[in-house]
Amino acid sequence: MYNEKVLELFKNPKNVGEIEGANAIGKVGNAACGDIMQIFLRINDKGIVEDASFQTFGCAAAIVSSSVACDIIKGKTIEEALKIENQEIIDILGGLPEHKIHCSVLAKEAIEDAIANYRKAQNSNK
Repeated sequence: MYNEKVLELFKNPKNVGEIEGANAIGKVGNAACGDIMQIFLRINDKGIVEDASFQTFGCAAAIVSSSVACDIIKGKTIEEALKIENQEIIDILGGLPEHKIHCSVLAKEAIEDAIANYRKAQNSNK
């Protein structure tokens, strides 16, 4: 069902766990499949994602999508991070089974939620 790249990344995911100093946290879930994804970002004063990590409870596709999403957005501005599409995650993974594509969408949505929460916190501090 999964290709070699997905299986290898599932066995050795990167960016796992909560990062110290996270100032943006996003959480999404899909009740239909049971996947719950939490993304932690550390965004600097210039709006650049310095670090990203995740905690995901779900299938292999959810875990690898989270891992890749974190890699993609590191070093990007929050505006650039918001432009990431789930297809980019799928392409890096070399594909996902059709019924697992929603996992890449969840990763994108978790990033969007984290940045929305970051912006909300920034606006309330002004």
